[in-house]
Amino acid sequence: MIVRIMTEGQYDLPGAYIDDLNKIDNDLVEVVEQENEAEFAKLLKKMLDLVRDNSTPVPVEELVESDLVLPEPDLTLIEAEEIFTGEGIVPG
Repeated sequence: MIVRIMTEGQYDLPGAYIDDLNKIDNDLVEVVEQENEAEFAKLLKKMLDLVRDNSTPVPVEELVESDLVLPEPDLTLIEAEEIFTGEGIVPG
């Protein structure tokens, strides 16, 4: 799965990590609803680190459509209220 992290680039994430990514996404929806800024920051970092640590970066010169777009690392809780709603951003 090709995952784009806004402001960083694209990563080729093996399918084995999609369930873990979805779990973090669901947790993010909950903490955003609770307006828990500290937990939100931890979970967002955990989500982005999961992709960074378990993926292969896609070369910048390669044009590949992203299957999933994750927000930038400095996303605020207020901005997250528009993104992490309902089912979240990870399909599943």
